[in-house]
Amino acid sequence: HKNERILTTPQGASIGVTGGVKALNFCANNYLGLGNHPEVIKGSQDIMNDWGYGLASVRFICGTQQIHKDLENAVSKFLGTEDTILYAAC
Repeated sequence: HKNERILTTPQGASIGVTGGVKALNFCANNYLGLGNHPEVIKGSQDIMNDWGYGLASVRFICGTQQIHKDLENAVSKFLGTEDTILYAAC
């Protein structure tokens, strides 16, 4: 059987778990710790101030927003491709 480990710190590259143990975190969406970086936090706050917070649903149900197209254009420029389409993944 597996013992449950309770995280005692925010998720990042290094995490604390019960008993004061430190561990490397390879199994979370934030395993590099970028979600805790001040510039990422500030950027997220700025976007939420402009667009609000809400996951809504997939684009074919809720529609494509300009922010989707802006991000796709930025990815196309970065990769040097004609076009890009981004899909949500879980």
